[in-house]
Amino acid sequence: MTATRVDVGDGLPLTLPALLAARAVDRPDHRWVVCDDDALTYREADTASAALAKGLLAAGVGRGTHVGLLHPNGSEFVVRWLAAARIGAVAVPFATLSTAPELRALLDGADVEVMLAARGYRNRDYTATLAAALDIADLSAQPLQLPAVPALRRVVFETDYLVAAGTAIDDATLAAAEAEVTPADRLVIVHTSGSTSAPKGVIHQHGPLIRHLDNLNELREYAPDDVLFANSAFFWIAGFAYGLIGTLLAGATLLCSNATDPSDTLDLLERERPTMVNGFAAAVAHLAEHPSFSSRDLSSIRRGNLWPILPPDIRPADPGLRHNMFGMSETGSVCLACPDETDQPEHRRGSCGRPVPGLDAKVVDPETGVERATGEVGELWFRGPFLMEGYYGRERHDTFTPDGWFRTGDLFHVDDEGFFYFVGRRGDMIKTAGANVSPREVEAAIAAETGLTAHVVGLDDAERGQIVAAAIRVPAGQASPDLDQLRVALRGRLSAYKVPRRFLALADLDVPMLSSGKLDTSALEALFDA
Repeated sequence: MTATRVDVGDGLPLTLPALLAARAVDRPDHRWVVCDDDALTYREADTASAALAKGLLAAGVGRGTHVGLLHPNGSEFVVRWLAAARIGAVAVPFATLSTAPELRALLDGADVEVMLAARGYRNRDYTATLAAALDIADLSAQPLQLPAVPALRRVVFETDYLVAAGTAIDDATLAAAEAEVTPADRLVIVHTSGSTSAPKGVIHQHGPLIRHLDNLNELREYAPDDVLFANSAFFWIAGFAYGLIGTLLAGATLLCSNATDPSDTLDLLERERPTMVNGFAAAVAHLAEHPSFSSRDLSSIRRGNLWPILPPDIRPADPGLRHNMFGMSETGSVCLACPDETDQPEHRRGSCGRPVPGLDAKVVDPETGVERATGEVGELWFRGPFLMEGYYGRERHDTFTPDGWFRTGDLFHVDDEGFFYFVGRRGDMIKTAGANVSPREVEAAIAAETGLTAHVVGLDDAERGQIVAAAIRVPAGQASPDLDQLRVALRGRLSAYKVPRRFLALADLDVPMLSSGKLDTSALEALFDA
């Protein structure tokens, strides 16, 4: 099925430095990002990132250098990302939830040369976490030379010394570096979990990602006077592309909140008066449950999919009758959507919309690639100029079919009006609260802690979509592990959303198996229900 093509307008800046320069001229004093009490105008973003970009040039960073980012949402993430992007370096964002083992693997796998990091966030000490990840006591002894992470040379927490060094770089040199950046250059490597335990680095180039977000902005009618509240993290594709780049293209304002107290986020919404909201609806349910919610004035919100906080006159009585959006890191965020935000007829319940402009999609027999008939379930494939370049470190033929189709691993069917409906995963990936979790990664962590075999599955959950659950095989004569202690221990190995919310200890003989010798997943899920 082919999407209707929408050509981006002539004159669209197709690199981040060109796009930022345009906004610094036409929207200089308009606020781009507001995160709680932290605000950044387009002029401030341009000025601050230019100073740091010069410092990066002075430190030997340039076109193609991989620069890691370990920051929560806010102006520091934005400025450090822009500083790298405007001189052609490739940003590699890391989840603020990452543990030391995860960081070590990702730093090595993405060949990060310079890591720009916050000292900490909430209860996480990134100084200690990075030291543990790199197995060194003193991060100040730089340049680094570590056999486990051979590409890494610098870990930078405070950038003042870089900015000071950058005063030796003149404006002409910075402008020349920016002019060398082309639409075909790599902009970002965003990590996502795949069908194996190893995370995959998704590569996006400047031009294709900007064109894709320009098309998405046209689809959602994102205008300069809009204020978007989004609850997506900048280190994942939804926050990075649909949030940050989409807002930069629109010349609009993006709101985000790192507050732990719901009343603080509600204060932000009342004060900043968002016109649009976007993200994961279950993650704002606690806002609607706050005692003060009924007295809050959120009437400025006129569009979006954060159902719990929409004003009563546009809030759906049944969210299942509104179109969902479907997005992937590999497709640069949203790939299936529909601009119609009204209630749909019952036969369209669960629709994810149609392919967005610039992407072709089809549902096929995953073994043969033959397109399925209307209503038949098959694997969703995408093709188009705005897809990722590929996975970092993998050959193209490992990722795409010979004629350019990307196999998503997601099962869908299509109705006779061209609307797509999500059925499930072809593999065993668990999707919890919008994030992917590889069962094999969790099983390996449990084995490392206990020496026992675990079977990890996803259980349906009304709020999170799925939750992670682990059944641990206990050999005869061996005591079951202390599950509370195991849960605590796993938090040192896995991000919080990957740690199982439910455990089950089973004797070897009680583990349900098929005649083929494989795990009977359906029967195991039933044991959790029991």
